[in-house]
Amino acid sequence: MAGSFDKRVERSKTAVLAETYRQLKESGIGGVSIDEVSRVSGVSKTTIYRHWPSRSALLIDACSRLGSVYNAPDTGTLRSDLLALVTNLAEQLQTATWASVYSSIIDAAERDPEIAAMQSELHEGFMAPFHAVIERAKVRGEVKPESSAADLIAIALGPLFFCRWLSKAVIDNRLIDASVEAAVKAARNE
Repeated sequence: MAGSFDKRVERSKTAVLAETYRQLKESGIGGVSIDEVSRVSGVSKTTIYRHWPSRSALLIDACSRLGSVYNAPDTGTLRSDLLALVTNLAEQLQTATWASVYSSIIDAAERDPEIAAMQSELHEGFMAPFHAVIERAKVRGEVKPESSAADLIAIALGPLFFCRWLSKAVIDNRLIDASVEAAVKAARNE
């Protein structure tokens, strides 16, 4: 009996999260409505609130499952490692569900401390492979020890985020190559 109850709970949670993702993608974090999640998923509001005590809790759970962490490549050079990471991120920014939602998470984080904490964790997870390849490059002598990994990441990724969320320009290979080259030059203090 407990097994079938567990399966029903999992089906309900899956339906609620699926509808939450749909609403996130369609209208951003501000457009998610518990009433609408309940109506479309077929899960009662009482059940939703049993698993997620607030709208913020549901949003945090749904958003924390967005995207997947890309492993840090180890090609032997900073340039090649960054190129692999930046190319993967560029692809995700143009195709992944999280990319269409992330700007609304950043916006909501300005007003909701719980969402801000979740956004910070998401950001750390997304940036972890970049930190890893930069630290490895420091050990190889490709990056000056005093160089800030955060600054190098900002140099490499800033143009991609600008194109995705501000200018709506295409992120192409030319932009990817230029961003990686700028970060590599900054790593050498050139």
